[in-house]
Amino acid sequence: MQPSSPPEPGAELDPRAYRRVMGRFATGIAIVTTRHDGLQHAMTVNALTSVSLDPVLVLFCAERVARFHDAVLASGDWAVSVLGEDARDVSQWLAKRGRPLDGQLDGIAHHPGRHTGAAILDDAIGALECRTHAVYDGGDHAIVVGRVLDVGVPRAEGGPLLFYQGEYRELR
Repeated sequence: MQPSSPPEPGAELDPRAYRRVMGRFATGIAIVTTRHDGLQHAMTVNALTSVSLDPVLVLFCAERVARFHDAVLASGDWAVSVLGEDARDVSQWLAKRGRPLDGQLDGIAHHPGRHTGAAILDDAIGALECRTHAVYDGGDHAIVVGRVLDVGVPRAEGGPLLFYQGEYRELR
């Protein structure tokens, strides 16, 4: 009788346990937007990372089943608005599945980026305009890497909106 071989690493990993551990890593919250088929598309993200300074690259992760995924890949141009600590309602609204696409930014002050036409939130504490540089497989997400075309600070005051252990947080 042969002893059973050990399971592959991660084969029996509980996704909830993984999520709990990753929830202990504090992240900022941003809105990624793109303009496609005459509509502004938007999505709340906390998977946003600086990649490179030469060339200047940033990445975000988009869930493959989200409407935003197909729109941003088709457009190729997008913007990032880093949210301040007073933007919890905006974050929650743009994270809501099934919200109407048409008019989803009504009531949220924004302007089109000069390079991409993608919406940049007027109250963002930081903003980037990007062109897709590469897209990689990330399991149930796509890892979208963008070349940064422009940067800005629409609103210089205020701290970041953070996410930690499944809750919104602020710096104290």
